[in-house]
Amino acid sequence: MTSVGGGAGMLTVLDGRTGKQHSIEVSADGFINASALKRITAGGDGVGLRVYDPGYSVTAAACSSISHRAGPTGMPHYRGIPVNELLGRASFTEVAYLLIYGHLPTRDELAAYDQSITAHSYIPKQVQQVIYTMPSTTHPMTLMMAGFTALGACYLGQNPAVAGQGVYKSAEVQDQLIARVLGKVSTLAALVYHKVTGSYPTPPKASLSYAENFLYVVKADGNQDYCPDPQLVKVVEMLLVLLAEDGLCCSTAAVRHLASSGVDVFTAMAGGAGALAGINDGGELEAVLNMLQEIGTPDDVAAFLQQVKNGHKQLCGFGPGNQAARPLTEQMLEELAGLHTDDPLMQAGLALQVLSVLAET
Repeated sequence: MTSVGGGAGMLTVLDGRTGKQHSIEVSADGFINASALKRITAGGDGVGLRVYDPGYSVTAAACSSISHRAGPTGMPHYRGIPVNELLGRASFTEVAYLLIYGHLPTRDELAAYDQSITAHSYIPKQVQQVIYTMPSTTHPMTLMMAGFTALGACYLGQNPAVAGQGVYKSAEVQDQLIARVLGKVSTLAALVYHKVTGSYPTPPKASLSYAENFLYVVKADGNQDYCPDPQLVKVVEMLLVLLAEDGLCCSTAAVRHLASSGVDVFTAMAGGAGALAGINDGGELEAVLNMLQEIGTPDDVAAFLQQVKNGHKQLCGFGPGNQAARPLTEQMLEELAGLHTDDPLMQAGLALQVLSVLAET
């Protein structure tokens, strides 16, 4: 097996200013501790070297066992398990449990976990009112930010500014907040969808799974007997699993930075939602939807790709990608094809993926 970053050892640095040699330990993952550079001084004010790395291009801000990739273009792993072994086999809540607690849940653990999340899926009326009083042209991610902020106002007993900085040291409080955030974010996203489309959601149903409940709140339209399409439920589950963990991306970093100041969970989540809206983070998904709307139908895909080839258009989110991720893409395409939908954007997206890959092979 190839060692990561060259493996462990010692790095010898020759300071040309002083002629001194310095030894810095290199970890098994190929990292050095940047604070070791502070020991390298050359007179003057006695301040050691500092690292300037805009964009964290070669800087790791955290060390985590939650997820990793096997190399820069490798298959993502959740707690050591390749994602392709989870996709289509594990539910989103199973994967969430795995990521948070480090192991897949037993049947009893999963049942209790699902029940806890579902119990927190209701959105208080005050929060719903905040969402629906926003202008009709408000961006969905701005609505998510407003929703998170409003939720924070509903749970002051778990806000460090009110309950004290030690409130989050309680494992019971931590578990409750994890379930609360997971339960409410799905319903909040559905609520935002209804606000944008000018409709009203159906309250979540306790008997449904996480993915089923999201689709139920989005599509039931008041019909309590509505049952989400099982194939669509499976696709949503797979999407949620794929998006469950993305390392220290911009939005995750934003949440960590805010949390380090001692703010409440919902304020940190609002900041993460703001970062997620950016084109260099989750906003790229919106760019894909806008591109598909511009293309229109499968018949227009070839002409669009020709414009991309000529440099007149930009291709967002499609193409061959890295080899390790291709099995994940193929799994998703197979499930999407099974929906048998006439939605033109879906059909255009499927055609675009096939033709864009062929164009690069």
